[in-house]
Amino acid sequence: MRISKELLKGVERPEDLLGEAGLMKELKIKLIGRMLGAELTAHLGYEEGKEVPPGQGNRRNGTSTKVLKGQDGEMPVAVPRDRDSSFEPELVKKGQTRIAEDHADRNIAAQVFADRLGYIRG
Repeated sequence: MRISKELLKGVERPEDLLGEAGLMKELKIKLIGRMLGAELTAHLGYEEGKEVPPGQGNRRNGTSTKVLKGQDGEMPVAVPRDRDSSFEPELVKKGQTRIAEDHADRNIAAQVFADRLGYIRG
């Protein structure tokens, strides 16, 4: 897996990837947001920005911010809403405040950092 040089700008130490304001945390926040958006798309039956199907009464209704706690600290996540409040996300359930993470995050970060060192040396 190759990581773009643009994405890795400013990553000089492991803390730049794994710290409270590290790249991994930002990537997780963005990924969770995209996954929640995909869940809402599946729920509504149409893509964001596309024409609402005829007869579809329910629509997207913005987002609300939910703060999840994980091993990287607090992560503010934009949770999409629908007009009739029938959307029940699976990834981050209503009332959930913690997100489970595993050691894979650390392994990926170590790989990215090693790749970054290759860019610096090479």
